[in-house]
Amino acid sequence: MTATHDLGTSSLATSDLFRSVFRRHASGVAVITAQGTRPVGFTATSLASVAAEPPLLSFGVGSGSSSWPVLSEAEHVGVHILGEHQRELAATFARTGADRFGPATGWRSGPEGVPVLDGVLAWLVCRVVARIPAGDHRVVIGEVTTGTAAGAGRPLLYHQGRFNALRD
Repeated sequence: MTATHDLGTSSLATSDLFRSVFRRHASGVAVITAQGTRPVGFTATSLASVAAEPPLLSFGVGSGSSSWPVLSEAEHVGVHILGEHQRELAATFARTGADRFGPATGWRSGPEGVPVLDGVLAWLVCRVVARIPAGDHRVVIGEVTTGTAAGAGRPLLYHQGRFNALRD
């Protein structure tokens, strides 16, 4: 027996249906950073581990995002796992036109010159090994070169279009 799914009046999935479905999928929240002539960064909910040997991860970035021109050429990127106490930081890095590296954002220049954010649950520096076109985005694959998981706390999640704390 084959299951059927109501996709509305069309047999092709629309971007609205796709967004509606993925609003129901909870994901962790990360901030990706890179250094060009200025630091850039954005909030990502597409972070995924790819392989353990060598340690590889992936994330998506919009081809039209303000961070893409720097990320398209960066040799290294920073990946920061946010804690539930960092909703405002996530919102700042998600907001178009925000001063992401202004006085309210604690950060320092880390390994390979990558901006490293303060107070995160964990951070990694990755060497970019691939940039793969995927529709209106690019999938970036990075090989982890260093990092730390020193922060304590619970992760920040993204669900139903909002940043949320993990519930017991």
